[in-house]
Amino acid sequence: MASIEIDRITKNFAGDATGSGPPALGGVSMKIADGETISIVGSSGCGKSTLLKVVAGLEEANSGRVLYNGEDMTKVSPQKRGIGMVFQDYALYPSMKGKGNLAYYFQVNQRTEEEATQRTKEVAELMGVGFDQLLGQAPTTLSGGEQQRVAIARCIVREPQLFLMDEPICNLDAKLRERTRLEIKKLLKKFGITTLYVTHDQQEAIFMGDRIAVMRDGIVEQIGAFDDLYYSPANLFVATFLGTPPLAVLPATVTGPSIMVDQASWPLPATVRPVLPDGPIRLGVRPEGWLIGQPGGAELPVRQLERIPSERVCYAHGTLAGVNLTVIADLDHPQGRPLAITPDLDRAYFFAADSEKPIHVPGPLDLF
Repeated sequence: MASIEIDRITKNFAGDATGSGPPALGGVSMKIADGETISIVGSSGCGKSTLLKVVAGLEEANSGRVLYNGEDMTKVSPQKRGIGMVFQDYALYPSMKGKGNLAYYFQVNQRTEEEATQRTKEVAELMGVGFDQLLGQAPTTLSGGEQQRVAIARCIVREPQLFLMDEPICNLDAKLRERTRLEIKKLLKKFGITTLYVTHDQQEAIFMGDRIAVMRDGIVEQIGAFDDLYYSPANLFVATFLGTPPLAVLPATVTGPSIMVDQASWPLPATVRPVLPDGPIRLGVRPEGWLIGQPGGAELPVRQLERIPSERVCYAHGTLAGVNLTVIADLDHPQGRPLAITPDLDRAYFFAADSEKPIHVPGPLDLF
């Protein structure tokens, strides 16, 4: 296994006459501990997959280094880096059955057939019940989940230092995706392989990663455990990116001891007031951060109700001060009836009016 250090990696697109375009990666740095899984999440085009390819050696960075266990990999070819990669399409060899896909690594590296057979048998046993039945089938006869299991086993058979996974289950249907990510998580824990896991799905990122790296425009905006990013975001982008439904960000004004949104005004907690400047500000409130039916609440016309029976609540969607927001209401709240809502200001997020800079965030410890 390996600890990985990504040190100030830059990568430019060769899109214009000078040979340099907008940066795909703009000085990315992070450290991944031996056996740790880092989920990399962000919108399409943010640089997630490019970063994975640079770490693998499939693309060359313009500057910076990637180190495995302290060793600079810049001049080391991909096949000699000891990595296992799983792609969106699994990239199995269609002319080979499952066993052949696993054993091919040994053939190209001139290893003995006996070694290939023994190692394939060991991995098949580790992959769990029913996997040995997949070894005799061609990839075209396997389901998406089965192909994915063979692709992971093909990586494991190589005894990699590092797993690189690029949207490995995005092509599966919802039910199979849920089951498959459970299997991947179990395998990663069993083998303790250092892993970079790229996904656009934040729920998947939260489940798979020991830590999460949020990327935007080739930059890592923040990296940390989910609670750190959710309750103590580095900026407005991270705050609004994580969370489903998302954080609502409302224009507000601080005047003396109170904060006003639209026509409603609420007293500020003594713990918050000293850090807030008078004047315009942005107030962030998550769906669970609204109090319902309090005196002095703002009236929220409910545009739509989304009932969640398993949680005995519903999401009430409406608009306040020109901003779409979601409030958690009772499951039996009548369709069309407005809600009187008040932000729980002890759980609220405050941002500068003219930048993404946080002025005050609740932090995990303040909530319990």
